[in-house]
Amino acid sequence: MSISETLSNELEQALSGDAWYGDPVYKILGKVNFETAYEKPAGSVHTIAGILLHMLAWTEEVMDRLNGMTAGLPSSGDWPDPGAPDEQKWQQFVNDFKLVNVNLVHLIRTFPEEQWSEPILDERNREQGTGVSHEALVRGLIQHHIYHSGQIALLVRIING
Repeated sequence: MSISETLSNELEQALSGDAWYGDPVYKILGKVNFETAYEKPAGSVHTIAGILLHMLAWTEEVMDRLNGMTAGLPSSGDWPDPGAPDEQKWQQFVNDFKLVNVNLVHLIRTFPEEQWSEPILDERNREQGTGVSHEALVRGLIQHHIYHSGQIALLVRIING
């Protein structure tokens, strides 16, 4: 199996597959209504809506890097503000996240196989995920999705009991 096939399969598994560690990202998001998405329990730093926008922003940034753009913070910011609670806006955030991941899967599947091991031409900055190979970048984003979906699942349990 090629690296492109492996990475796209791993991403799809984390998003909507039968992940061995628990519910995939989309199933977790399906349990979140807009009231829950904007609630911030005591001691929490972010809302679920804020976490989802963070995940969306970094997915877009990874796509930019795979497309040869210079690495940096996402154009929408590291932690975009979700604004006031709004049911349509929450649904749009979820839809945007799903769409950007469809586009990312396509980009991964069509990425030149010989470029996966090539480094991204930026100095290593752990917080921004720069200075790694293209393959490591995508693997890091998959881990990022899993990490934050776990946070979302915990917040849903705290908020909804």
